[in-house]
Amino acid sequence: VQERGALGFERHYHVTDPFIRRLGLEAELQGHSGCVNCLEWNEKGDLLASGSDDQHTIVWDPLHHKKLLSMHTGHTANIFSVKFLPHSGDRILITGAADSKVHVHDLTVKETVHMFGDHTNRVKRIATAPMWPNTFWSAAEDGLIRQYDLRENSKRSEVLIDLTEYCGQLVEAKCLTVNPQDNNYLAVGASGPFVRLYDIRMIHNHRKSMKQSPSAGVHTFCDRQKPLPDGAAQYYVAGHLPVKLPDYNNRLRVLVATYVTFSPDGTELLVNMGGEQVYLFDLTYKQRPYTFLLPKKCHSSGEVQNGKTSTNGVSNGIHLHSNGFRLSEGRAHVSPQVELPPYLERIKQQANEAFACQLWTQAIQLYSKAVQKAPNNAMLYGNRAAAYMKRKWDGDHYDALRDCLKAISLNPCHLKAHFRLARCLFELKYVAEALECLDDFKGKFPEQAHSSACDALDRDINAALFSKSDNAEDKKGGGPIRLRATGRKDSISEDEMVLRERSYDYKFRYCGHCNTTTDIKEANFFGSNAQYIVSGSDDGSFFIWEKETTNLVRVLQGDESIVNCLQPHPSYCFLATSGIDPVVRLWNPRPESETLNGRVVVDMEGASQANQRRMNADPLEVMLLNMGYRITGLTSGGAGGSDDEDSSEGQVQCRPS
Repeated sequence: VQERGALGFERHYHVTDPFIRRLGLEAELQGHSGCVNCLEWNEKGDLLASGSDDQHTIVWDPLHHKKLLSMHTGHTANIFSVKFLPHSGDRILITGAADSKVHVHDLTVKETVHMFGDHTNRVKRIATAPMWPNTFWSAAEDGLIRQYDLRENSKRSEVLIDLTEYCGQLVEAKCLTVNPQDNNYLAVGASGPFVRLYDIRMIHNHRKSMKQSPSAGVHTFCDRQKPLPDGAAQYYVAGHLPVKLPDYNNRLRVLVATYVTFSPDGTELLVNMGGEQVYLFDLTYKQRPYTFLLPKKCHSSGEVQNGKTSTNGVSNGIHLHSNGFRLSEGRAHVSPQVELPPYLERIKQQANEAFACQLWTQAIQLYSKAVQKAPNNAMLYGNRAAAYMKRKWDGDHYDALRDCLKAISLNPCHLKAHFRLARCLFELKYVAEALECLDDFKGKFPEQAHSSACDALDRDINAALFSKSDNAEDKKGGGPIRLRATGRKDSISEDEMVLRERSYDYKFRYCGHCNTTTDIKEANFFGSNAQYIVSGSDDGSFFIWEKETTNLVRVLQGDESIVNCLQPHPSYCFLATSGIDPVVRLWNPRPESETLNGRVVVDMEGASQANQRRMNADPLEVMLLNMGYRITGLTSGGAGGSDDEDSSEGQVQCRPS
């Protein structure tokens, strides 16, 4: 018990805020002659394995900065994944590579003892699980997830999941990981914005029962055998991305999950979404995407407005239903908004000042800090929504929409949140819903019906509806776009459509990095209590955020070009990173006597804005930028793509409460 308590103490304190703020470069491990594409700690944390474009794997003693072993893996192309096999005494190492092969190595004799050549395209990730000894999985660009059995009498692989049966021949599997607390759950990232969670045991039981069933061999058109049983798969997606797909495709902007990982306690799933941001999904408290949850009607003209309560504090109660919000018919008592304690009031005032100075990110971070401490304050959500709407980075309008809905659920007659909700719906291309929401707003707050902000939004909505009807004429009555392709090679099955429609939304979003150039970029939990999130970036930096506030706290220069890999040590404040440079870098808190840390990116806001511009740039421009050309469009102007500033906003929308 004492030992367990000591370990708990060590884990709780091994990554703390002062440590994060002193994180710096400890050492560079040299030995590879190509990009280092993958890193893996052993369970004890005294060995670190790396794999590279040079087709070698190296096992390091990272604590003494020593190379213990280097071997050619037998691969004929870049290595993308390296894993220690659990329960093998760190003797067995598995590698996957661009030659479509998976190799198994015995480190004690420096030999490749088995080669699997079942995939037909690049192998991007290997996954292992302590509960499944002699078993591991691979994800490859042929769209298959394969399971391997290393027991002496079998040594074979079988297809566990075939994504091509769901998404057509062009789908590529990019990453996978097993839940550390329940090894029956496997998460898979692939091309497109959806992340898939599978129940391995359920799939195996389904296959067994299919084999044992006497009618298993008889198929009719009506009685189609499903490749996966109902309930064996659950999808997750950032709620705004499916609607954005056609626009992204037109701009040659690719969405692909480049890395997935579970939190140490297995309750959260973290995804680095290539072409977008980093997302955290809560597997316990799941929520449906907020595509459109409109408050229907509010009889009161609003004794409570903008989070401020009048003396009687009476208004309408609100109930959340699966199909959206419904305001109760009777006049129920709404608990008055509790005054913020003085220290939070100060933070809110600082946020309002940052907003007034157009420092949108600073305002968002301060509001987020306050929201974490006062999660039931409608005004804080309403104000943060306004800051998101002004900043306009990718996903900001959707986060603003979520904040507006939260503010309205806490205070059904929050005037500004209602109006901002209509504006968010419009910006997210839900034009008809935006009109309905605006009409609802005018009915509820008639004194605002002819404000300049209302008139401006009315004009925007009508212009959009007019242009929509024009387009419909041009297309001779083409119906709404369903997010499926038409060609046979990338056709999406009905089963896939159902799974997508049942997707769950994210809990937190982390912004600042850029992930467009490589498809192996990682994001990880840092600290056994998962207090921080870390991610690599195309600008050669890696980014560290507080998990709960989503605030960016540290940016460090980790590579001359791109940071792809970040693997935190299992029990110390110690981080291994790699990327395009042929070295592995080790990071830990530096002594306070070391005053200069040349790798700290001081202007985190500037770096984040540059990355948002980069993500929204034309792919050709990014290529030229990488070649050293300077492009005016990329280096000037506001971040966040093609959204135009609203020049005619009225007070109802833009000023925080």
